[in-house]
Amino acid sequence: MFKGSITAMVTPFSADGKKIDEDALERFVEFQIENKTDALLPCGTTGEAMTLNHYEWACVVSAVLKFAAGRVPVIVGASSNCTESMVDLVEEAKNMGADGALVVTPYYNKPMQEGLYLHFKAAAEVGLPIIMYNVPSRTGVTMAPETIIRLSKIPNIVAIKDATGSVENMTAVLHKAPDFTILSGDDALTYPMMRLGAKGVISVASNILPRQVAELTSLPAEQARTMHYKLLNIFKALFYETNPIPVKESLGMMGMINPTMRLPLTRMEDAAKEKLTLALKELGLIQAQAAQKRTK
Repeated sequence: MFKGSITAMVTPFSADGKKIDEDALERFVEFQIENKTDALLPCGTTGEAMTLNHYEWACVVSAVLKFAAGRVPVIVGASSNCTESMVDLVEEAKNMGADGALVVTPYYNKPMQEGLYLHFKAAAEVGLPIIMYNVPSRTGVTMAPETIIRLSKIPNIVAIKDATGSVENMTAVLHKAPDFTILSGDDALTYPMMRLGAKGVISVASNILPRQVAELTSLPAEQARTMHYKLLNIFKALFYETNPIPVKESLGMMGMINPTMRLPLTRMEDAAKEKLTLALKELGLIQAQAAQKRTK
């Protein structure tokens, strides 16, 4: 149902960080669609969802749906470590017209596998297509392959975003549930995961390179391999510091948004920014003079 290049969108803020920059958001949606992104995903980790209040979350979702205007699917980040609160968000996303919801494993509480099963089962019962998100580095809990396989049989659970870094886990799922959709949660692993059966990526890098990431997921194997190596350096650079710090700095240097973060995230440190700037220059995304002006 969902495949190819799905952009985990940044949330552009005003220079002081107090408001959503809807003008920048509209330009950004157009940039993505014009460059062949297959779907948009606002209000995920890259969108700093944890620093949005509920009103702002709804404003971002409504704006992206309006700007996309049905041209590509919109999958809404709808996560909470409280199952009831998560269900409320999924229901609201459904009522607003979203095409799907991304739901992360509950963070901090560290539920057992049965708790994870029941959490996602509750999400699916809302009636909106659900992409599960398995990211133990962020949440402190890992969904086991057996749990994923069990959940894959529930209607409306249509995919999983796998950011475990474990090829073994992914292949264990595909062995028992060969038709279930796995999406890479790590740009640098998109090519190898797709060769093993993944259907695409929920991407950070496509914020700045939408056309290239779309090509990575759609080109024949040998051409995709060439694209993978061409982009590998920027894939690494976008994680020199915690996501989404480097990707917002990149978009700031490209003149697309204010690279404003909300605390507890902060602007990129100088040493890391210098390395990121080099990676952006290598791909012709910025020029040195422009980068200096835009990041001050």
